[in-house]
Amino acid sequence: MNLSPKTTDNVTELLTSIREFTERRDEILTQNLVNFRTPGFVPRDLDAMGFTEVMTYAISEYIANKHILLQDTETIKFGENGSFESSPIIDRYSKELLKNDINEYVRLQIRKTSENLLNKKLADRLLKQKQKQHLMA
Repeated sequence: MNLSPKTTDNVTELLTSIREFTERRDEILTQNLVNFRTPGFVPRDLDAMGFTEVMTYAISEYIANKHILLQDTETIKFGENGSFESSPIIDRYSKELLKNDINEYVRLQIRKTSENLLNKKLADRLLKQKQKQHLMA
């Protein structure tokens, strides 16, 4: 993790990052389903576990100190004004499944896509609640 983390007190920014991450991940997972029969195709994913760890730490920091601390990882880099980069990684497990069991590969990609959609819906709902609270304040 980066030694010079970005600090913010904006929960909306955090929720927007979660939403954006799930949108980017959906694009990659969709490509895993669309292109799996293409010769030489290698399935990819975003580092969902790494992102979860970063968000968990940020939320813990917010609960304890009322500010959000976003830390970079090898595949996730935070910038100014809520921007961030998330680099796709080769999904080695899916790559093996694609080689050995196409049906299980497809089921896994569908499960990942479904899980990602639930995460996006949760972030959307929390973001709407946060914006509603802001309007009422």
